[in-house]
Amino acid sequence: MPKAGAQVDIGVRTYIGKDSANAKRDIIDHVKRRINYNDLTNNAQAELEYAISDIVVAKQSRFIRFFNEAEGISMRKHMLEELPGLGKKSMTAILDERKKGSFKDFADLAERTGVKNPEKLIVARIMLEISDPERKRYLFVSR
Repeated sequence: MPKAGAQVDIGVRTYIGKDSANAKRDIIDHVKRRINYNDLTNNAQAELEYAISDIVVAKQSRFIRFFNEAEGISMRKHMLEELPGLGKKSMTAILDERKKGSFKDFADLAERTGVKNPEKLIVARIMLEISDPERKRYLFVSR
């Protein structure tokens, strides 16, 4: 819940964490409850993908680590296959290239493997995890 008279703008990062002196909580008064994807307004749902994309690009090292460290889930399934739009050929290219050395960033990954816009694969997976409460595996979103 925002403080009285506070302006909440789209795309602006807002601190909601615990702060005993409320020095960091300049916009938010208190957190009422955790909300689900379906609780968001249509406008918020439409803006969510753009917000997630900004976060993925800003925290690139965290997500590139996924490509560098992803392992097999079972004998027949690999974590990389959980990314929507990533097929067996691309997965094999990623696994082969990371044997030669870790990926430094999304540009390095794209250049070495031919996977165009790897950040979009991450964004698509996060959107699936947020919007589908019945998902079997969560790679990036905690439940």
